Amino acid sequence: MRIAVAGLHTECSTYTSVEQTKENFNIMLGADVLKHELFKFLDHEGVDIAPLFYARATPGGPVAAKTYDEFKAQTLAALDAALAEGPLDGVYLAMHGAVHVTGMEDAEGDFLEAIRQRVGDEVIISSSYDLHGNVTQKVIDQLDIFTAFRHAPHIDTYETFERAFLYLVDALKTGKRPKVCWAPIPVLLPGEKTSTVDEPAKSLYAQLWEIDKRKGVLDASLMVGYVWADVARGTAAAVVCGYDDAAIKKAAEDIAQSYFDAREDFAFGVPAAPLAETLDAASKIETGPIVICDSGDNPGGGGVGDRVDVLKEAISREMKDLLVIGICAPKAVAQAFDADLDAKVHMSIGAELDTLNSPTIEGDATILRRAELANGQRLALVEIGGVRAVLNEKRQTFHEPSDVAALGLDVAEEKMIAIKCGYISADMSKIANPNLMALTDGAVNQDIERLVNKHRQSPCYPFQKDFAYTAKARMAE
Repeated sequence: MRIAVAGLHTECSTYTSVEQTKENFNIMLGADVLKHELFKFLDHEGVDIAPLFYARATPGGPVAAKTYDEFKAQTLAALDAALAEGPLDGVYLAMHGAVHVTGMEDAEGDFLEAIRQRVGDEVIISSSYDLHGNVTQKVIDQLDIFTAFRHAPHIDTYETFERAFLYLVDALKTGKRPKVCWAPIPVLLPGEKTSTVDEPAKSLYAQLWEIDKRKGVLDASLMVGYVWADVARGTAAAVVCGYDDAAIKKAAEDIAQSYFDAREDFAFGVPAAPLAETLDAASKIETGPIVICDSGDNPGGGGVGDRVDVLKEAISREMKDLLVIGICAPKAVAQAFDADLDAKVHMSIGAELDTLNSPTIEGDATILRRAELANGQRLALVEIGGVRAVLNEKRQTFHEPSDVAALGLDVAEEKMIAIKCGYISADMSKIANPNLMALTDGAVNQDIERLVNKHRQSPCYPFQKDFAYTAKARMAE
């Protein structure tokens, strides 16, 4: 059997002025796709892989239309070349679901539709999604197989990719072609309130494995959706694929209704409060390390990463035991690398990327340490206003304790750290003693009820609260 592979993976907040361009993506063409560790499963006996295109980026702002058009053109050109070499039996697409392209409503729908038009209706298409992706009827109509992450934090990325691929291989071997249906859910919550390590999400996602076992069902997914894009397609959804229309529709409606019915039970898994209150609380805690999440500027969710709100407040409070990690400041990092260690350099930190919205700090900074990582990222540890801060040249989410090891820092030995993150990783949670969430400003502000809503469907919880809902599944057309 011959299977083509492609994908587009990022998350796009519409609450930032900073567009994502080609330079922000890790782009793999042709055989380079096969070399990526996420796609090791493609080395499968009896399967001839036609690798096309895969682009992946740290979440950010909208993707520039020119960049998307180039990605789409490259994918289709590679697909045409593959088809010229012989027929395809299937296509596997590793997608995210929250790509927003400037001037376009449904980028994934457009991307998938273009591929479906090229390969025709006989070819089976399978796709994996991030559970924080949005789904539309256009997306569903292009697919035969759908599956999504079941863990947040995402500890099952590889397993989900592989599952979507193996479903496709099995369909081609057996000749049993699945169908897809979905049930939109008028609920849109941030990932920080729907982590699968906390209830009620923990139980809602645990039920998916049992639903998979129902007769006629192949796979069940629960999509939280992406809240920081003000778009009509933003919604939670249940997506189910299988072989029996009635069975998969019933499964989708059961999942959707259970999620809607639990909507008021979702809450942050850790203490969450505005920045000032969070720092007040942290200053009274005797244990450590205290891990404070600067949640509104989290690059892992679409934040820009150049805001200095936490650092600015820490300086005003003279919090010398706080280490602030992960401010994207390319010019300041360049200054740090041009200067000698222990030198004092006048810097302006903040608002280097989002010049319209981010605050700044100016002052003399002492260059304490520097590091250049294998991926080209440069880090600088500086002290400004009596507070230490890790500055990074490129946007990055500092999820793991090891992310600052190159600077000789051990976060487990710190009294208090602040990272630009939403919910923390499993390894960071083992260290956190405790974890606090600061509800800070930024492109992924957690106070979602205050977000500007010009395009979102209504009613949708929590933007509107007093309405009824009965789940209704829709088949692919």
